[in-house]
Amino acid sequence: MTQQPPLVTTTLGPVSGAWQGRSARFLGIPYAKPPVGDLRFAAPVAPDPWTEPLTATAYGPTAQRRAFGDGEGPTIIPEPSVPGEGTLNLNVFTPAPGTGSALPVLVWIHGGGFVAGSAASPWYDGRAFNRDGIVVVSLGYRLGIEGFLHVEGAPDNRGVRDWIAALEWVRDNIAAFGGDPAKVTIAGQSAGGGAVQTLLATPSARDLFRGAISVSGAVMEPQSRADGLAVAERLTARTGTPATVAALRDLSDDEMLALQDALTAPAEGAAPLPELVLAPFADCDLIPEQVPDAIRDGSASPVPLMLGATHHEFNMAAEFGMPDLSIEAVRGMLAQVGLGPDAIEAYLRLHEGSSPAKILGQGLTDHLFRASAVRVAEDRAALGLPTWLYAFEWLSGARMMGGMAFHCLDLPFAFDLLDAEGAEASTGPDAPRKLADAMHGAWVAFIRDLDPGAAWPRYTGEERATQIWDTDPSVAYDFYGPEHAVWGSRRG
Repeated sequence: MTQQPPLVTTTLGPVSGAWQGRSARFLGIPYAKPPVGDLRFAAPVAPDPWTEPLTATAYGPTAQRRAFGDGEGPTIIPEPSVPGEGTLNLNVFTPAPGTGSALPVLVWIHGGGFVAGSAASPWYDGRAFNRDGIVVVSLGYRLGIEGFLHVEGAPDNRGVRDWIAALEWVRDNIAAFGGDPAKVTIAGQSAGGGAVQTLLATPSARDLFRGAISVSGAVMEPQSRADGLAVAERLTARTGTPATVAALRDLSDDEMLALQDALTAPAEGAAPLPELVLAPFADCDLIPEQVPDAIRDGSASPVPLMLGATHHEFNMAAEFGMPDLSIEAVRGMLAQVGLGPDAIEAYLRLHEGSSPAKILGQGLTDHLFRASAVRVAEDRAALGLPTWLYAFEWLSGARMMGGMAFHCLDLPFAFDLLDAEGAEASTGPDAPRKLADAMHGAWVAFIRDLDPGAAWPRYTGEERATQIWDTDPSVAYDFYGPEHAVWGSRRG
């Protein structure tokens, strides 16, 4: 007997999905109207309702029109670009469609530097979480200029507004898919991890989730309203195109990408350091204050938070791209990202014997990811908020990238998808099942219970417990101590 497709009725209309083993997937469900024409730079608008079942068996259009790194080599995560206008869509993976169950929910926000990325990646499939009784939602959102540039005549932080609209859809509809709207955990990696931290600091999102996971979270620093306005001014100065709705609304995708390239290119003579130019900023409206400040002063959401980074996030960029770097150039670049003279010398002593390129690569990783994660953990611990810090230390055995715990390597372990497309190319052939079981299990426990389990203690300012994700997972105390001594006094 042929199994009938799963059918769920949402507040807008019926949706027909497809079975995947014992769970169901519903792909490309619109949570807002296509952001085109007059809606291109508007706040998200709810779709018109429908009556006939919407076929949701293929991933919907993505805001990504060009994968991150195009022309510079492949990205680590397979991230398809899907053409089409209806980019404000989401995917639901559930073991209990239409059953009336009340399972905890994971809402996943993809990374990509806020200018790329795709919710259609096979690395974000929710089947392993479904196996463990968790509903997964992954969402698309506006990127780059359309999502994050200050544009005269448009609301700021449109990409953030997209996240909130998707979370409101989850609140209103996830029960029909077997999820509990009162048990939502938001999570994301890289820019997605920065999105999680941003949502913590966004008052209108506060009641839409009860827990948060920030994986290698990247937040623009500084990110004041003045900084957001300065980015818009840079666009006009470099391209002659005003940052206005009238000037930008009708541009083609290629024209918009050309503007974006001009905006984000390093200034002439400047070091080619990673920089988040198009990203959420404190607009004094939706986001009242800069995210690090909101976390530090306690105005951000106090929900339980799990966060951390891999050991060698961005090391490859320097080690492979700047092999002839001098130590004086390293000093200059470390100063450029905010270290004073004494801190620079202390950091060089920490890495004595390493090549300048290796030191710079680790410096970029620490600046963007590891030190910022520790600062968030320290600030929350000072407020007595439930926080769990980790360090992903397992080194890949992949032929091209072996010997590093690089950016994105932890995701197949967290999602328990070591067999996903492209995963073995990143992990190598001998990825430890024990690590995937432990890491995925901690995520499941956190999403279900708001606590990853007794084996992973909370982070406190006294003990600084840190979960070490390696072949044999363990807990270390003050693991980031040497780096924190160098970077800890630097506040973004």
